[in-house]
Amino acid sequence: MNKPVIILLGPTAVGKTGVSILLAKALKTEIISADSMQIYRHMDIGTAKPSPVELEEIPHHLISILSPDQSFSAGMFKEESTKIINGLHVRNKIPVIVGGTGLYIRSLTQGLFEGPSADWSIRQKLEEEEQIYGKEYLYKHLQGIDAEAAVKINPNDSRRIIRAIEVAMQGNKTISEFHITSTIPEPYDFIKIGLSRDRKELYSLIEERVDKMIGAGLLHETKNLLEMKPDRTALQALGYKELGRYLQGDIKLEEAVRLIKKHTKMYAKRQMTWFRKEPDITWMDVTGITDSDKIFTRMINDVEILKELIYS
Repeated sequence: MNKPVIILLGPTAVGKTGVSILLAKALKTEIISADSMQIYRHMDIGTAKPSPVELEEIPHHLISILSPDQSFSAGMFKEESTKIINGLHVRNKIPVIVGGTGLYIRSLTQGLFEGPSADWSIRQKLEEEEQIYGKEYLYKHLQGIDAEAAVKINPNDSRRIIRAIEVAMQGNKTISEFHITSTIPEPYDFIKIGLSRDRKELYSLIEERVDKMIGAGLLHETKNLLEMKPDRTALQALGYKELGRYLQGDIKLEEAVRLIKKHTKMYAKRQMTWFRKEPDITWMDVTGITDSDKIFTRMINDVEILKELIYS
């Protein structure tokens, strides 16, 4: 049996942080954040980082390690988190990965596609061909060179069709062959636990959280962030993007807050769509329960392997 790694996942505002602290305490272990925005310093309120008390209670990794003008990727997450996981295993600790960035989690559990980088001249040529001959022409071309990829791609998905043809034209392997050789999962036993809620309740919690963030000083944090000339990645973070528009005079503050709530709900919906495609997740519907202790107790009772790991 490979060494265990627990992954606690779910949409934003579902209640992961509080439960993860209790889980890490019970296992006497440490937490690895799988959140693409909590990686940045000076972005505490808007990314809903664990509180200073929580960070003091349990050691956290991959939180506040980069300045906002730096960039980070799923490949970098895989590399860094693997080092941390191995270090924890050496110390006989079971790592707890917590977060909602699906691609980061997938990079560990399924591996990452590492095909050739974009060739813009090939891409432009294919786009021009699509303009002249239509989408069907490119799709038929893909069927001829990589039938396996064509089966998995919607005939109307021009972006993915062009990428698959581009990869085949660049190297000696098709995109399907690259997927087979490069998407290799890390050698751990992943215990994936997902938290979900009734959508209406989740959306209500998101609205509540955004109001608290505004009250806690998100506007001031955004002003400071913009003065640091952040990287495009950091600027895309929910909350900062909308308040940035307000600070530039594009929209009123009320509209910025409304947009933060709207965009966060849309993001939560996309997260759930992504996670539902992930295999082997033990889902827990925590609708009606906001108390972390109660969620944790239920989790221990419902997930047999956790009970074994904690009490063994």
